[in-house]
Amino acid sequence: MTSFDSSPTLNAWRALLAVAVVFVILATTGWSAVRHRHADGPHELALASWARDRLAGRALPEVGAPAHLTAHFFATLTSGQRRALAGKYPSVVGNLNGVPVALRYHANRLALRQAVAVEKRRTYDETLTVAGRDEAARRTARFRSMLAKDRQILAFDPSGRGRAAEVFGDLDRASRVSVVVPGVDTDLLTLERSHRVNSAPVGMAKSLYRAERAAAPATRTAVIAWADYTAPAGLGMDAMLGGRAAEGAVRLNALVRALPGRSAVSLFCHSYGSVVCGVAAGEAPGRVADIAVAGSPGMRADSAARLETGARIWAMRDRDDWIRDVPHLEFGGIGHGADPVDPAFGARLVSAAGAAGHSGYFEPGTESLGNLAAIGVGAYGSVRCATADGACHRGISGEREG
Repeated sequence: MTSFDSSPTLNAWRALLAVAVVFVILATTGWSAVRHRHADGPHELALASWARDRLAGRALPEVGAPAHLTAHFFATLTSGQRRALAGKYPSVVGNLNGVPVALRYHANRLALRQAVAVEKRRTYDETLTVAGRDEAARRTARFRSMLAKDRQILAFDPSGRGRAAEVFGDLDRASRVSVVVPGVDTDLLTLERSHRVNSAPVGMAKSLYRAERAAAPATRTAVIAWADYTAPAGLGMDAMLGGRAAEGAVRLNALVRALPGRSAVSLFCHSYGSVVCGVAAGEAPGRVADIAVAGSPGMRADSAARLETGARIWAMRDRDDWIRDVPHLEFGGIGHGADPVDPAFGARLVSAAGAAGHSGYFEPGTESLGNLAAIGVGAYGSVRCATADGACHRGISGEREG
């Protein structure tokens, strides 16, 4: 790591370099296509019907209502009424913050079955291109895999490139909850991979959950693979701007506010996901104890203090991570600001030994994963700092209990 130089001359050169990088990316990848939801798609039609419907003479809660109001509404229903609503509106109930977790799992299983039927029909649709039918087949396979008996799908929306969230562990009883926030090219088809398993959101979360269980067997933990925002597709302009991060930050904070119980929450933010977490930090609920970033292009802030959060800020980067060569600055809205692993930023710098590049931070056996797990369970004394002086431990009075 190099020291942070804020001289005007160097900043000017960095700005010019950033602009040059932008034009190179545009020349090779093009402007990212903006994918709008279809105004008359199934999910939108369900939302419109939900808004008009009544149950025992009462209006259903607004989809954008605070989670505690939605939770109160569902608490007044009988078990039969809850399941009836989930059966009638699975795509709404399954994605509604404040709905009991188990009911969301149930609703999303129903929504997944519907989505399988839709995609299966599309695989035989002669009006689609060969590529379109092939994508339908891959989506069919993905949705079927998400229907496996032991999977807990907290959010599922197949519209466009799709969004989802999956839980590992018992979210209702957890005393510590970790949320994995992934970066670019995250959608339903990249939610999990058969190769480089731990570079995809589900693999990351599953690996972190196992490491947390090994680090603190007596601690009740849960980990969420949170791919429930529209991430940039590729390294186009969306990846260099903050629009997707701003939208994702709103959704991320809404998720945290809706989590059951009073568990401490840690956010683990990879690549562009760290931009989402940086934007979310200032409005994050107080239960967010830690925000850890890995392979970050920046957090849309000049320093950890500028994030305006009471959460501890941790940062790591592997020496072979290509993100280190991306200009860490913001110029005309392009770029994401200062480098979180620069000592001047003020984050707690932790070791990423063994990570092997940009996508290897969650690989079992690595020091990077061990550090993330220690943060997740509040075992701060076990965290290995990036420097020999143990600076990342300063100001931590002791182990935090969930």
